[in-house]
Amino acid sequence: MKKFVNDPKDYVAQMLEGLALANPDTLTYVPEYNLIQRADAPRDGKVSIVQGSGSGHEPAHVMTVGPGMLDAACPGDVFAAPPADFVYETVKRVASPKGVLLLVNNYTGDRMAFEMAEELAAADGVTVRTLFIDDDVAVQDSTYTVGRRGVAGNFFVMKAVGAAAERGADLDEVFRIGEKVNSVTRTMGMALTACTPPAKGSPLFELPADAVEMGVGIHGEPGRERQELRSADEMVGELVSAVVDDLPFASGDRVALMVNGLGGTPIGELYLVYGRAHRQLTERGIEPVRSYVGEYCTSLDMAGASVTLVRLDEEIEGLLAEPAEIPIRVF
Repeated sequence: MKKFVNDPKDYVAQMLEGLALANPDTLTYVPEYNLIQRADAPRDGKVSIVQGSGSGHEPAHVMTVGPGMLDAACPGDVFAAPPADFVYETVKRVASPKGVLLLVNNYTGDRMAFEMAEELAAADGVTVRTLFIDDDVAVQDSTYTVGRRGVAGNFFVMKAVGAAAERGADLDEVFRIGEKVNSVTRTMGMALTACTPPAKGSPLFELPADAVEMGVGIHGEPGRERQELRSADEMVGELVSAVVDDLPFASGDRVALMVNGLGGTPIGELYLVYGRAHRQLTERGIEPVRSYVGEYCTSLDMAGASVTLVRLDEEIEGLLAEPAEIPIRVF
């Protein structure tokens, strides 16, 4: 393993420290709780948005804290849910009079931590609701979940509820919007290689050079099946078909199309995947009108990609178009 790591147990803390040092005017770091929060949070006239999950998926979620998106994020260790007390302390720190919305990718450990934190915060008088994100179409149940997993589609939920909160919407309205976006968002991913967690020091699973894992989870969980490496057109076609057929999307739909890198795929390949997916959608009469290509929800250094579609209407499209200011800068 070759990585920029000191002691693996310090990996997350040192990453968060670097993130805060790079953004001193906009982010606050609270080491005791792995907490990254907006420097101006909470604000009295705004619902606070919080998401956690394990580390290793960056930029999700600590690098999506800022105006128009999250107010705070409190990750756990790599691929591990944050402790419930981290989430509870985070909720208390960012609680506003308009309440707190917790966003949770649907994994068993995350659900337990956030549900416990919600109960504790509510007992303290905080107005709080929890929304579960489950956009992955690959499998119904997995090593980590009961039901579908939350993967890269969480970006669109964060973006929409963040925009609504900035507009001053109340907690029930922000929750409604989050549920709506989640209901029309679908994702399918595949791995070309395994990833290597710092504490393990070796690949999380074995994947032969001529094989891919179709439908892989973002923690390396098994997907639908292990397959032979094929042409890009064939593999992208399988991802697109799985996503389109699930909702299902139909001719005439306007969609947001995301090609998300899992951490180890060159940006050129991601744009190649985007081009093939765009062409295949238009051949079905589905119109991509908003485009997202890059790394949004990764799996450390895994080579691979996921395809996400969001069925758009006027409300969702307007929310996705709202400005956001987060640490990921594109020049």
